Amino acid sequence: MSPSPVIPLDQLVLERHTHGAHFEAAHAAVAGPAGAKHLGARVVEVPPGKRAWPYHAHHANDELFVVLAGQGELRMGDERYPVTTGDVVVCPAGGTASAHQLIAAADSPVPLRYLAVSSMREPDILEYPDSDKLGVFTGSAPGGDADKRTLTRFMSRGDAVAYWEGETGDDTP
Repeated sequence: MSPSPVIPLDQLVLERHTHGAHFEAAHAAVAGPAGAKHLGARVVEVPPGKRAWPYHAHHANDELFVVLAGQGELRMGDERYPVTTGDVVVCPAGGTASAHQLIAAADSPVPLRYLAVSSMREPDILEYPDSDKLGVFTGSAPGGDADKRTLTRFMSRGDAVAYWEGETGDDTP
């Protein structure tokens, strides 16, 4: 029997992750487990005052967020926008001008809960302006099945090398 196309959100089992003092979230995939191949979606809950993931920009994937509960702030490019229950946030693919991050309001009585939807294209390159990092994903898009990834790398922009560095042309054993 194929997976049900109907996903009761109140029956999802959320997995929790944390990092340092500022990052914490619980999330569960909904699109992939229901059979979607080119669309990603997950429910995310962020406790007051926290953020789920670092400020980042996708070069290949558009993202859309539907705020289901709570309130917070969208950090996008050089701007900040309030978000609340019922809002839809669109974050197109692009460079640092489209970098984005949702932050749960510190004074909110409930977690910021949202549905995150992605176009799931791969390969994808991510930029992390706060840490001056790059991320590369092939085989499976960010948020997709990590077991299908053929390459996942994070690096500092300072690690860049010249195109011809290390290339000798000598391929004899």
